[in-house]
Amino acid sequence: MTQQALRWGSVYCVLALLPMGWLLLSPPTARSWAGEFSIMLGVLALSVMSLQALISGRHRWFAHGVGFDNVLQFHRQIGIGALCLLLAHPIILLMAHPDFIHYLDPRDETLRALMLMALIAATLTLVISSLWRTRFGLSYEWWRLIHGGLALFIVAGGLGHALMAQRYTQGVTTSLGFALLILLPIGLVVETRLIRPWRMRKRPWRVDDNQLEHGETSTLVLTPEGDHRFTFQPGQFFWITLGDTPFSLQQHPFSLSSSAAQDGQLAFSAKQLGDFTRQLPRVRPNTRAFIEGPYGAFIANPDNTSGIVMMAGGIGVTPFMSMLYTFRDRNVQIPLWLVYANPTWQEATFRESLEALEEQLNLTVIHVISDPHDGWEGETGYVGQALIERCLPQDDKQRDYFICGPDPMMNAAEGALIHLGIAPTRIFSDRFDIV
Repeated sequence: MTQQALRWGSVYCVLALLPMGWLLLSPPTARSWAGEFSIMLGVLALSVMSLQALISGRHRWFAHGVGFDNVLQFHRQIGIGALCLLLAHPIILLMAHPDFIHYLDPRDETLRALMLMALIAATLTLVISSLWRTRFGLSYEWWRLIHGGLALFIVAGGLGHALMAQRYTQGVTTSLGFALLILLPIGLVVETRLIRPWRMRKRPWRVDDNQLEHGETSTLVLTPEGDHRFTFQPGQFFWITLGDTPFSLQQHPFSLSSSAAQDGQLAFSAKQLGDFTRQLPRVRPNTRAFIEGPYGAFIANPDNTSGIVMMAGGIGVTPFMSMLYTFRDRNVQIPLWLVYANPTWQEATFRESLEALEEQLNLTVIHVISDPHDGWEGETGYVGQALIERCLPQDDKQRDYFICGPDPMMNAAEGALIHLGIAPTRIFSDRFDIV
């Protein structure tokens, strides 16, 4: 994974620097070092914003094997970096050439000044709404629409500003080449939002069953309408749209909870946490659905004889259920440990299924309850270093560790494992809170 990350990171750097390299093939006469540097920062900010469409996690061919969680974190950090570049561009330029302040004076050229201020405001809104969506009470559907709209506006407006400035973009060939390099990644948005749904409409699925689980969780079983099939690896996820058309804002990611060894059906389980998931218990059989995927590299190696440790918090147990069901169906008997943390015993989804799987697999389930009921004799508190040392065997430098659940639990588990000397390359994380 480290080699793949370095390789794809190098590819990304080359793509991000291509527009700048193109413009530097025919540079104008320099005004000042700081002034030209600020312009290059603006070009790089525009290029990075354009490439955000590439590293959105919706393209399986890019950064394959690195993992959705890693790609998403990279997308977030790069977005913050793009904001810093965008703000640094006018600040450094005005420090080098204070007379350029008239660019922001609406009395001079109103349209240009308003566009520049709108670009800065849009970028700030884009980053802030992504980092603190839940704090602002912004639903996922509306965030998705705003996020895509603002991103397109920033790239289109930034490209227009660069072409109108005519500093490095003089000449038809230079302007067209620069515009092409910036707009090509944006074409991926068209492919994701229009072309994919158009293809998906010919491969519908239907809800075959809707099962209510412990902990306010619903499991929907889907069956294809027609001869198409959906193959996946246990631990992967997909995007699902419920309704008569795939052209909908209500497209949500869910990990599969069914066995990858089954043919013709799949299932996903979701806790009633948000606007969309609270509606799942009311989804009726024969409701049409559309699936895009599979995605993700949260995939365990069934041939690792040292075994696999799975650490789940709440509904984060879902991808592990897919792994365990698949191991059962394929008769995989490597050592398995599942540390399963919940606030109460009543919220422990799949607890009966896990009890049965302990009889069928070489599996040890360790329930951890933070608010135990009277008479509870299992582990209490939270997942941390003390619990890991007490409940899990000594690491043999070959065992893999998979973590999925709420951010506080995942951060604590990751930190504890690293403190115990587990190599980060053997720790795999999958966060449900993707935005």
